[in-house]
Amino acid sequence: MDRNQKKLRYQDGNPCIQESDASFKCLDASNYNRDMCSAYFLTYKNCRKYWRKHHNVMLERRRQGVKPDMPTAAERQDMLDAFGGKPY
Repeated sequence: MDRNQKKLRYQDGNPCIQESDASFKCLDASNYNRDMCSAYFLTYKNCRKYWRKHHNVMLERRRQGVKPDMPTAAERQDMLDAFGGKPY
């Protein structure tokens, strides 16, 4: 696995890893018929949009010197639980 692939598989750095995996599984199951997986793609797109929207959280953490910039998987789960689940 090259460096970029490892970065994408790193759960603390990629908040949408579950959605990404689900879309790839759908593609495998549907013999790469993209039309059959449009719901999975939309969920992944909404996930990415949601976490980009919270970019100010990352900026604030960077200003305060908190590492990593992106909240960890556990912190993100706590944030989502506060909303009552995934808003996307």
